[in-house]
Amino acid sequence: MKETCGLEEDFEPIETNINNLCYTDTLLCYGIAGSTNVTGDQVKKLDVLSNDMVINMLKSSFSACVIVSEENKEAVIVEEDRQGKYVVCIDPLDGSSNIDCLVSIGTIFAIYKKVSPGAPCEKDALQPGRNLVAAGYALYGSATMLVLALESGVNCFMLDPAIGEFILVNKDVKIKKKGNIYSLNEGYAAYFDPAVKEYLEKKKFPQDGSSPYGSRYIGSMVADVHRTLVYGGIFLYPANSKSPKGKLRLLYECNPMAFIIEKAGGMATTGKEAILDIMPENIHERVPIVLGSSEDVEEYLALVKKHSAK
Repeated sequence: MKETCGLEEDFEPIETNINNLCYTDTLLCYGIAGSTNVTGDQVKKLDVLSNDMVINMLKSSFSACVIVSEENKEAVIVEEDRQGKYVVCIDPLDGSSNIDCLVSIGTIFAIYKKVSPGAPCEKDALQPGRNLVAAGYALYGSATMLVLALESGVNCFMLDPAIGEFILVNKDVKIKKKGNIYSLNEGYAAYFDPAVKEYLEKKKFPQDGSSPYGSRYIGSMVADVHRTLVYGGIFLYPANSKSPKGKLRLLYECNPMAFIIEKAGGMATTGKEAILDIMPENIHERVPIVLGSSEDVEEYLALVKKHSAK
């Protein structure tokens, strides 16, 4: 990892220990914790364990000064004698509703530099995604993969359990300009906007004689986005009449994924503006998101523009 990541010295403790999330006691990990987090999601036992583990690793790295987590109502301010220069926003265990059925889950992170003077505070995390210095995710599936995006591009590392290290397996990853897979939860079809409905109709019943798009939806954002990065296509979690502001969180879900996809040559948008251009107002802000291959996203945006003009 050291040949491609300029932050390796600051975040080496995270790199070498993130695999610990995969090797916890089965009885500890299984089932619900009996509470909901600040964003209203039911908390699983592994949510609690992974949140504590990631926060403790970040504190012990002496690299972070502010930590924003999906599981914490307020930002965590690192103790003064452990503070570093970075602000880290995390979804410690994305897709945790899939834990009990053993579907792929992951950890998402976004890293900013603290730019304001004075003592660290929650406002230091309220930066647009354009300010990101790094973002990525760990995907716990058939293998453990770390996908890391820097200004220079996107690289993928596979965990080798035999040596406890991440090995570079894909360098300077680029997403296809156009794919043949769409990914969204069609269970909300009754609430979709007309643009989304028309887009799905075009993918299922193409009028130009081309083959229909395949439908793939896992329900773990990290897994759905990783498949989109690898195979191309489009991932959608748009606003709808039930969730007009969207459902996914800007700081620790949408921004890092948008950064990764853009650095790989794709696009990420709310339908009205680029995800990375949004100035956040609070640390748990929700936004709509559509990301993936540039031609697929541009086709979606054309339909949004068409319906907005009516």
